[in-house]
Amino acid sequence: MVASEDVKKTVSQEDADPSARNPMLYDPLQDGVVKTSKTRQYAAALIMCLGAVAAGTALAWTSPVLAQISVQPPTNATAGNSTMGNSTIANGTSPVPLPLPSEDRLQLTAGQQTWVSSLLAIGAFLGAMPTGYIADAIGRRYTAMVMNVPFILAWLSIIFANSAGWLYVGRFLIGISTGSFCVVAPMYISEIAETSIRGTLGTLFQLLLTVGILFVYLVGSMVSWTTLSTLCLFVPIGLMLGLFVLPETPVYLLKKGQRAEAALSLKWLWGRYCDSRSAIQMIQNDLDQAAADAGIMDLFSNRGARNGLVISILLMFFQQFSGINAVIFYTVPIFQSAGSTLDASVCSIIVGLVQVIMTLTASLLIERAGRKILLLFSSTVMSICLAILGAYFDMKDSHKDVSSIGWLPLLCVVLFMITFSVGYGPIPWLMMGELFLPDVKATAVSITVMANWLCVFIVTKSFGSMIESLGSDVTFWFFAACMAAATIYVATMLQETKGKSASQIQSWLNGR
Repeated sequence: MVASEDVKKTVSQEDADPSARNPMLYDPLQDGVVKTSKTRQYAAALIMCLGAVAAGTALAWTSPVLAQISVQPPTNATAGNSTMGNSTIANGTSPVPLPLPSEDRLQLTAGQQTWVSSLLAIGAFLGAMPTGYIADAIGRRYTAMVMNVPFILAWLSIIFANSAGWLYVGRFLIGISTGSFCVVAPMYISEIAETSIRGTLGTLFQLLLTVGILFVYLVGSMVSWTTLSTLCLFVPIGLMLGLFVLPETPVYLLKKGQRAEAALSLKWLWGRYCDSRSAIQMIQNDLDQAAADAGIMDLFSNRGARNGLVISILLMFFQQFSGINAVIFYTVPIFQSAGSTLDASVCSIIVGLVQVIMTLTASLLIERAGRKILLLFSSTVMSICLAILGAYFDMKDSHKDVSSIGWLPLLCVVLFMITFSVGYGPIPWLMMGELFLPDVKATAVSITVMANWLCVFIVTKSFGSMIESLGSDVTFWFFAACMAAATIYVATMLQETKGKSASQIQSWLNGR
């Protein structure tokens, strides 16, 4: 059957590209056939977010493991590794002290435990630093492949470790990959998603991170640390296999002048019946609006890029200074004060399960309620919960009888975890991918992720000193004040980005 002469050509054919005669590039625009398929967009985002699962397993790994490989198992009820919004304290202690026997080949001292816990954060900071530049040089997909290799090498180093030194190597390498995927995964997702589901896909990173953490809490309470580490290794292996299937993002390909490949990528992601010509033209308009080769100074000289960077960094700041560390640190004592006889491992599993369920809820709400309203709801409720927890510990430290209100801090913890998981847990990662044009996105996302890990380091290192010098009550009140400031900032300075195109978001950031 001969194609009708009025069938529209692809962008590549319009550009007289003789190699663009792939039938997949034709847009069947007649008779209202144009439609997009979201299935492969979800599939691509889920495959890329296996990097978030791998990061989650790495972040939670010390919780069940340190008790098994230490000379003296950690004594604090809740601590371990700090994560981006699902954290425990990086001071060498563990939230899941287990009865499993210690391994003869590894007997870590308290100082070695601290290094095993903190090297991940150091590696993550350094891993985030060059990832944006690498992603601009070789593409988002190939960057994910390259930065997935340290994940695999790290778990092999940990599985076969017979000294603390090999654990140090493994934890540092795993930190590099964790920091890298905090950059490249949100970037990839934001560049493949339709506007209508950009928010939902953007929350998948945090959702899959919580899944990885919950996996370690569940499995780590039942198996030895070597078995747990071996199971964790399968996540980056599966990720590597999946990356061979995924296409490069249309934005990156078009940025490199590969219009035919960009159209094919769109057809793969959005379905063969999508209007790739219009979609590519919109991407091209955004690229034309941006500078060809923007450098780091363009982030500060361009008003839109500068405002986007400030917003992204402040959202990450509020995420880490939300008091999530303090709440998780006190989860077990609060459960006990409410009369609970649950042990620490069960408490950790409950917290992890709540975070997974509520982050999943956020992914369903994000395109209905919007980013701004969820952030406001999250920070307001968290501020109230933190203030009440501060008052509770003030009464308890003053030796007042609080036995009759043991349920109150438990209620506050549950409400806090729910509202964190629907707001400041996933949304900063989502908005980080929305606020920048392609010319500065790689650099801006790298800087934002580095700022996040710097906040992780500051909070986890200062938390213990704050408890000792200021007391639990003042510490909770400090985080409550941070959340009150977050509410004011979002209410007055942030606009809703739900359903807005990149050019509309840039118009707002540029003050137009």
